[in-house]
Amino acid sequence: MSRIDDLIQKLCPNGVRYASLGELGTIFGGLTGKSKSDFSDGSARFVSYVNVFNNLAVNTAADDFVRVSPGERQRTLSRGDILFTGSSETSDEVAMSSVVTTEIDEPLYLNSFSIGYRLNDLAIFDPEFAKYLFRSGSVRKQLVRTASGVTRFNVSKARLAKVNVPIPPIEVQREIVRVLDSFSALEAELGARRVQYSYYRNFLMTFDDDVKRLPMGEVTTILRGASPRPIQAFLTDDKDGVPWIKIGDVPAGGKYITATAERVTKAGAAKSRMVRPGDFVLSNSMSFGRPYISRIDGAIHDGWLAISNFNESFIPDFLYHLLRSAPLQREFARRAGSSTVSNLNADIVRSVPIPVPSLHEQERVVGLLDNFEVLVNSLSDGLPAELRARRTQYDYYRDKLLTFEEAAV
Repeated sequence: MSRIDDLIQKLCPNGVRYASLGELGTIFGGLTGKSKSDFSDGSARFVSYVNVFNNLAVNTAADDFVRVSPGERQRTLSRGDILFTGSSETSDEVAMSSVVTTEIDEPLYLNSFSIGYRLNDLAIFDPEFAKYLFRSGSVRKQLVRTASGVTRFNVSKARLAKVNVPIPPIEVQREIVRVLDSFSALEAELGARRVQYSYYRNFLMTFDDDVKRLPMGEVTTILRGASPRPIQAFLTDDKDGVPWIKIGDVPAGGKYITATAERVTKAGAAKSRMVRPGDFVLSNSMSFGRPYISRIDGAIHDGWLAISNFNESFIPDFLYHLLRSAPLQREFARRAGSSTVSNLNADIVRSVPIPVPSLHEQERVVGLLDNFEVLVNSLSDGLPAELRARRTQYDYYRDKLLTFEEAAV
């Protein structure tokens, strides 16, 4: 910390200049005029919504492609561009940022459900610094306020332009990057463990041809949720209200839905879709295809699919692992038409063929995966506990490092 303090004292002793995004650059949109078929056989790489949401730095090598014809007028991305997700089902996750930190040697496009931002002067921010700055607590608070909505929150570009950010000297930025990068080593270690676990799960979820495959609609019941409108008229604080299940009610990386932040009246629930304990819900838009298991009676809106009546064919834990496996996730994305924010509707999910091994084989696979998961996630293992401590420490120092005294105008 002393090195950064010394630099600040030397280079900006009277404070750091702040400016709005509207003053510093230009806000722009993503791909326009594209249909579902354009994402089925394209060769031009684009940055998906999920890519922006999940990464501090854009994964420019992700296998997401779109068809762009010669001479077509579409904006391309370049190093230093800052990208934001344009909407979310929960206000806390709106306007998540990702930065293009590498040089681009081929045309790279942005999905239509995200927002791009380009600085007028690229020397203002080191891209490695920007990836931390726009995920910091103080800037995130402003970004959350750029959106409005009820069941879905959408970013206002006009509000985005008013977000105020500090502009410390480039030497200070690079020293902050050095410090924050050093906090990432343990996370990288756990990340490697999780990659290993995912590989193992995908391996176990790949079955020989002698295992029968049936469309999901033949072995489960799949129904879309429904949203009573206007939803504000049906929300209630009454404890007798019905839990209103939203994606924000599930902790990051969570498996079960156990409680909700909001409730709807019984009349609202009658206009929605009810799920019971043991039923699955599957997100059908944004970062679609995420499965969760409900442990409560609740109502789901039209951003969810409900999956039930599967017990004759599947053990619940096996079905959960199967839905999360890479082969099935790839098939969802392929049939949805693209990996941006396509809707994974009930007909698509019903049509996806899935392996249906014997219940005995399912129990064996679940046992293997559960044992492996304990090695990765168990509190007694020590690594996740240390990671949480490091994550708390990282968040504290990131926000401390990225909070500057504003220079007097």
